[in-house]
Amino acid sequence: MGEAAGAPGWGWECRACGATVSIATPMSWRCPNASATSPHHVLRLRQPLGGLPTRDSTNPFRAFQRQLAVDAFAAANGMSHGRRGELIEATDAAVAAVAGTGFEVTPFARADELSAALGFSEDGGVWIKDETSNVGGSHKARHLFTILLHLLAVESLGSAPWAQGDRPPLAISSCGNAAIAASTLAAAVGWPIRVFVPPWAAASVTDVLDSLGATVQRCPRLPDDPPGDPCVHRFRAAVAAGAIPFSVQGPENAWCLDGGRTIGWEMVRQFETVGGPPLDRIFVQVGGGAFAACVGAAFSMGGQRPTFHAVQTEGCAPLARAWDLAQALPDGVRSAARHWPELMWPWEDEPRSAADGILDDETYDWLGIFDAMYASGGAPIVAAETDVLAAHRLASEHTTIPVSATGTAGLAGVLARRSDLAPDERIAVVFSGVAR
Repeated sequence: MGEAAGAPGWGWECRACGATVSIATPMSWRCPNASATSPHHVLRLRQPLGGLPTRDSTNPFRAFQRQLAVDAFAAANGMSHGRRGELIEATDAAVAAVAGTGFEVTPFARADELSAALGFSEDGGVWIKDETSNVGGSHKARHLFTILLHLLAVESLGSAPWAQGDRPPLAISSCGNAAIAASTLAAAVGWPIRVFVPPWAAASVTDVLDSLGATVQRCPRLPDDPPGDPCVHRFRAAVAAGAIPFSVQGPENAWCLDGGRTIGWEMVRQFETVGGPPLDRIFVQVGGGAFAACVGAAFSMGGQRPTFHAVQTEGCAPLARAWDLAQALPDGVRSAARHWPELMWPWEDEPRSAADGILDDETYDWLGIFDAMYASGGAPIVAAETDVLAAHRLASEHTTIPVSATGTAGLAGVLARRSDLAPDERIAVVFSGVAR
């Protein structure tokens, strides 16, 4: 089932049970063996080995088109290369009409003033990938765009299981940037969407969702709820009732792990122009984990392997807990997928941090992050709340990027490890979302 004509070498494989899914399969959101009673599955992309060629385009989905699984899906189903490119460009134009901007390669540059303030030498320092001007104000739309392209390709190919004009709703669980990104993309193509948010979701977010035509449902924790995020529980119920998982959580929709890689690929290509030594380390903030998993996978494919650090806050750190527990396994983190229930479960305490966008009860895409850290000799970092606040303050004082405290949480990891970092180390962080 793994390969398909027109896309040799491509396919999906479950990290937990080994099941394979052809890249040509439409609506292939989850492992076929995943169920309500067996939820611990996640599909991993398999694709042909090779370098990282690009085309001359400022749109990352065109620049890296041939590296995207959604392109391989369409090719395997007989869609021509020209038609696939047209689908990307037409959908991007529709997004730009709603968001005021389409998808573009985002800046990645050394933050000179910040690097000096942190005591790095001129040979070292901090390079910032700035996603605050991306569609919806964060990196989240990158993940969701490949899900949307997949859906539109399914419709174009005549494989959709719904009648024209009777699309099932999209569904997402989110407290902020992911909800805005999802609702922006949905509005661009006229697709109905349901957004499940916590009771404390800010009016600055819900007002935007309302303006985009999303159906917003607040999700208080109910007495009979199982452990975990009540927004995720309501989201899963909606999907079970027929909604499409428009999610940035790989176990819910593996296609989100496709487009998110464009951020890392851009960083690889952009840093090649810097000259001198390669990057030494990357610090990436982690909530649900898809973002960090994608950046790690992208650097691996791009032929670079800086030490990878996943950053969480002391108010919610299920990934770091799982990493510590995995050290005691006979094969360490390499066997983590076989021990999912023993390593990853919802954070028991009420999550708290100024970086409220990464307070996911679980790190849903933890296995991909484990891969990136293990292969590069990295480890998770739990940043104290004082570091979270200091990172946001330093970003405000020493850069002009209008970033949120969630968006600077990777920099909080740098602060937490600053005494261990040499002055000439080259460090990368991603400012992932705009302040609202």
